[in-house]
Amino acid sequence: MTTASLIERRERALGAGAQLFYRTPLHIVRGEGVCLFDAEGRRYIDMYNNVPCVGHGNPKVAEAMARQQATLNVHSRYLHEGVIEFAERLAGLHGPAIEAVVFSCSGTEAVEVAIRMARFATGRRGVVCTDATYHGSNEMVGGLTRLGLDQPANPEVRTFPFPRMYRPVTPGASEAAIADAHLARLAEAIEGLKESGAGFATLIVCSIFANEGLPEVPRRFMARAAEMAHAAGGLAIADEVQAGYGRTGRWWGYEATGFTPDIVVTGKPMGNGLPLAATAASRTLVEGFRAKTRYFNTFASTPLQAAVGMAVIDEIEEKGLIDNAAVVGAALKDALRERMAATPKVGDVRGEGLFLGIEMVTDKASDAPDRDAAIEIVERLKDRGFLTGAAGASGNVVKIRPPLVFSRDNAAAFLDAWDVVAGEIHG
Repeated sequence: MTTASLIERRERALGAGAQLFYRTPLHIVRGEGVCLFDAEGRRYIDMYNNVPCVGHGNPKVAEAMARQQATLNVHSRYLHEGVIEFAERLAGLHGPAIEAVVFSCSGTEAVEVAIRMARFATGRRGVVCTDATYHGSNEMVGGLTRLGLDQPANPEVRTFPFPRMYRPVTPGASEAAIADAHLARLAEAIEGLKESGAGFATLIVCSIFANEGLPEVPRRFMARAAEMAHAAGGLAIADEVQAGYGRTGRWWGYEATGFTPDIVVTGKPMGNGLPLAATAASRTLVEGFRAKTRYFNTFASTPLQAAVGMAVIDEIEEKGLIDNAAVVGAALKDALRERMAATPKVGDVRGEGLFLGIEMVTDKASDAPDRDAAIEIVERLKDRGFLTGAAGASGNVVKIRPPLVFSRDNAAAFLDAWDVVAGEIHG
């Protein structure tokens, strides 16, 4: 079947408008480690997907999934020791303030649980997020997506400009002054919620501001932001769906940006492809949420989720994948930064561990975002067998986020492809 006929069939079955990557979409039929294979057998190095964090088709995860499904899978209204062990192990990966877990099936669900948890705990409803964020896709959580600085009609939501050293809100200012400027805007957002009558319940951020474009954040900004939230009587939620599970070379993104959240949300990589997400907090917060909601999810807190979740953590720890992310990611970032002088359209290279962003600009003098260049780079890398994406607040950041099993050899091969593609774009 041709690509065109498959797309036509897909639109009939799913309805036109379901998004596909790339100008010529890929028909992917198999995955192994960091690799994806299309219907013609061509191999691509996946440098975009954080879902299969321990590798596509991971044998230990697949075996755990099959074994548990063949043994037992029921909902959470039965006792099951495996579910309890998984919750204990997950909470134990955080500091002592994180004690209990609410499981769900998607990041969207987990974020909604977190926001409701904060609202119940504070007795207020107002949420502060950044102006270019994404936390999920249902009506409540989707209402936080890319709102910009024109404050939304929803009186329960306020935004502030995401913190950044590159192209800051106060050009030419010192790092300390940039942090102060962003914190002042955060304070205005909190005050706006108080004036609206909603009150301030919570600040929610992706710990590394992934959808905003992985900005370099002023030192101590997030610690001070969390302090500001607490001083205003609210809580701090860390969305770790993209930032967590070893992605930054640490277990959690909040370790990279230096703050201690009250509530932590995890998702995508937890199940390596099996729907699995979690909201973790103190027992007081979790039990307050449970008392007011009687929360139940048919497919969450199941033996299947627990078996797969444990296998994923085992693989991360036994294969040293957090250290791998730190070492390989740092080397790749350094190599890309060394190439910046020879690539006029690259304004910045940044990120932590195996989550990097290459900011494309029209020229270094203006630093104006160049979305078309980012898209062209992504397309040409795909043609050379490397899958990336274009992201960021202006859509001009080439997003590099491979499975954690990505190796030095994979990075070297990517750099060879990058040199060719960057030369084509800039030459």
